[in-house]
Amino acid sequence: MANDGGDFARSMSIATSGLRAQAGRMRLISENIANADSTAPTAGGDPYRRKVPTFTSELDRTLDARVVALGKVRPDTSAFRIKHEPSNPAADPAGNVKYPNVNSLIEMTDMRDAQRSYEANLNIISATRRMIQRTLDILKA
Repeated sequence: MANDGGDFARSMSIATSGLRAQAGRMRLISENIANADSTAPTAGGDPYRRKVPTFTSELDRTLDARVVALGKVRPDTSAFRIKHEPSNPAADPAGNVKYPNVNSLIEMTDMRDAQRSYEANLNIISATRRMIQRTLDILKA
């Protein structure tokens, strides 16, 4: 029975790591969306560059389990959007303004995916808690 408690703790720890990783992913997506229409602070400069999260698998030695973590945040190297706006203070000498390489549709799709993953991990924690409670109820009887 002691091993079952360890399995419950392991399940909770793995799911909690998933919650943290997806929360970090949602934070980056929010940052991308918030900066989607920003321009460079100087004329002709580069604007905000979209950030892309990565995930890594780590060994939690105390639980002897693989957990997920938010890895390095990488810049999206795709081209910036360019609009001809000569009156914009961020315009280069040719009158072109660079806008971030953020596509709101992609960000919203990624946000939904992160939300589903977050909810799946939350469901694992809830199910594990219910199983622990049922086990305790049986032992009390």
